[in-house]
Amino acid sequence: MFIHFAYCFILTIVSSSTIPQLDLANEQARQVTIDKESGQYLGHPTTVLLKDGTTILCVYPKGHGKGELVLKRSDDGGKTWSERLPTPTSWATSKETPHMYPVTDKDGIDRLILFSSLYPIRMSISEDNGTSWSELAPIGEYGGIVGMADMIETGVGKYTAFFHDDGRFITKNGANTGLFHVYAVDSTDGGLTWNAPRVVAHDPTVHLCEPGLVLSPDGKKYAMLLRENSRKKNSHICFSENKGKTWSTPIELPSSLTGDRHQAVYSDDGRLFISFRDTDKESETAGDWVAWVGTFEDLEQGSEGQYRVRLSDNQHSWDCAYPGVELLPDGTIFTTTYGHWDKGEKPYIRGVHLKLQELDAMLAH
Repeated sequence: MFIHFAYCFILTIVSSSTIPQLDLANEQARQVTIDKESGQYLGHPTTVLLKDGTTILCVYPKGHGKGELVLKRSDDGGKTWSERLPTPTSWATSKETPHMYPVTDKDGIDRLILFSSLYPIRMSISEDNGTSWSELAPIGEYGGIVGMADMIETGVGKYTAFFHDDGRFITKNGANTGLFHVYAVDSTDGGLTWNAPRVVAHDPTVHLCEPGLVLSPDGKKYAMLLRENSRKKNSHICFSENKGKTWSTPIELPSSLTGDRHQAVYSDDGRLFISFRDTDKESETAGDWVAWVGTFEDLEQGSEGQYRVRLSDNQHSWDCAYPGVELLPDGTIFTTTYGHWDKGEKPYIRGVHLKLQELDAMLAH
């Protein structure tokens, strides 16, 4: 249980939109330091909540994307964390941000898979809930950036995973084209093998990348939230009604959802909690770790949502927030990211616990 004081949060208005914003940056009782090392950049975490509802694995690199991967484990929903755990030798050769997902094959066998990208995209597999892992191995003769940024289940033992590229890594001898394409790859054997990539989103006038996927409550539609890396426009969104095979033309999102590396979870009351880096130029929290609270209908209608939350104050102009988000059985949301949380220090890994009902109460006051 967290104890809150009136001075711990500030109600503001996001300057480029009309929805209120809560500030949790000073609520230290919510914050958990997952890992910190003096003089060492720690960044870009990925998390998985195991089926027991309490065990969370967290993987992150020593460096800005590229760097040796570190693994830690929590057995109490993210409150306390293990020391750094043993990892395969090849994890030290990771070239990009890691991404970890749970998968189940058609025979009901559960596994964890971890991707490391650039060229070629490689994958590591665990068949014992993350206790041991295979070495990283290529999934094909292709590469990409931030692979796999997100993944969806499309049938029994079937998955589609998403990444982007600008021409440099999609082939072995690629070159920067200045054009961003979002790709999808499909698996029919529980994530063990993947087919060749196909383009699912592209706009030559902007740089769409780092897709985050959200399934509608009725399970009939996916929304894809996209970072806009040219910084000319807001973040974008597109939709699929055929389990990710084809997508609508991407359009701009409201300012309240403009940011990088969106990751979403449904709260226990059906609302969405979406964590990301704020990149709205007019926002009072630009460059900080924030979250958006709203509904899937808000995404469909282009509405600004219910409210936003500053999760932590990043002491850097932009470098933070490649988050993981998990919903615990009691309705607590545990969200994780890296950031420059101490001025003048290297970034490190932080987690935050919250319940939307707590935030609603703050808003009411």
